Amino acid sequence: MRFSMHDSVSPGQPRAPATWHSMARCACDDVIALVARQKNVPIRLLTHTSRSRLPVARARQLAMYLSHVMLGRSLLEIGEAFGRDRTTVSYACALIEDMRDDPAFDDEVSRLERQIEAAMTGVEALSHAA
Repeated sequence: MRFSMHDSVSPGQPRAPATWHSMARCACDDVIALVARQKNVPIRLLTHTSRSRLPVARARQLAMYLSHVMLGRSLLEIGEAFGRDRTTVSYACALIEDMRDDPAFDDEVSRLERQIEAAMTGVEALSHAA
């Protein structure tokens, strides 16, 4: 296999699998669905690559934040799942963190975090029972 100077991976490093995008997407799917339902936004708009109006953009940013904080996914993985780059995810996480200074918004985010945590605990219980 030949590498050009434009390859992002040097010859000694492994390449990301072809399913990287689908794996990243699957990890965030439940969070995307939860936020879409709570914010009354179609799921397809949260992962669409085009720019969106503020309510959709805020819902997407919230889903990115929750994917990072609650699922522990990297900024790169989240960016892949949402069709964005890692710097956009970093911006979204910082923005949502700043918005949590508003008590009403913080309560909303805390409720979503509890729902995600409950869902994760349920999945862990099922996997231990098997």
